[in-house]
Amino acid sequence: MTMTAKREYRRRSDEERIAELEARIEAVKHRMLQKDRPDEAVLNQIPKLQRNLRKFAQLAMSHGRSDLANSTLAFLAGLDRMRDNGFEGVPRRGRGADSAARSEDEED
Repeated sequence: MTMTAKREYRRRSDEERIAELEARIEAVKHRMLQKDRPDEAVLNQIPKLQRNLRKFAQLAMSHGRSDLANSTLAFLAGLDRMRDNGFEGVPRRGRGADSAARSEDEED
């Protein structure tokens, strides 16, 4: 009968435990901020939309409609980019503060 060696345990230092807890606190804070976003409901639906659009692109490719497949994949890439930029990164159309300031400069 062979005896296996006892397993050695290494006790974490207080600094290591504190660093781990601080990292967990930061992760929880980040999750809380994500839940408070005004567009959270929209962001939760994006994976479902992407899955359906990928299926559609594959169907279009298998039926010889590469134009539809390419357009769908381009839309998906744009959707990913907009999602990653966040709510503040979405450009607005129409007369915003920038165009109003330009209009005032043109009148002078």
